Amino acid sequence: MPAYVVSEVEVIEPELFRRYRELAAASIGAHGGRYLARGAEPDVVEGEPLPGRRIVIVEFPDRESLYRWYRSAEYAEALSVRDRALRRRLFFVDGVPEPAGDPR
Repeated sequence: MPAYVVSEVEVIEPELFRRYRELAAASIGAHGGRYLARGAEPDVVEGEPLPGRRIVIVEFPDRESLYRWYRSAEYAEALSVRDRALRRRLFFVDGVPEPAGDPR
């Protein structure tokens, strides 16, 4: 079952953020992940918008792959600049299982 990383991001330092993005993207690809949304400006239809926030959604084949990525040495390098580059809320969530074949 796929697993997703959902991140709500606010850039603090643009130059460091570019470095973080490069490192994160390389680590995500190396661990079987793919971006579904990257830096998208949300269209807030309910609740209060948070100015300057962007949304990132990454899909991994399963939760184990997601955690291997998050705990990897490759991503640790990105995390070393994260706190100076951005503020964020980060969520991990499981997708829905593939539907079984048509019973007919």
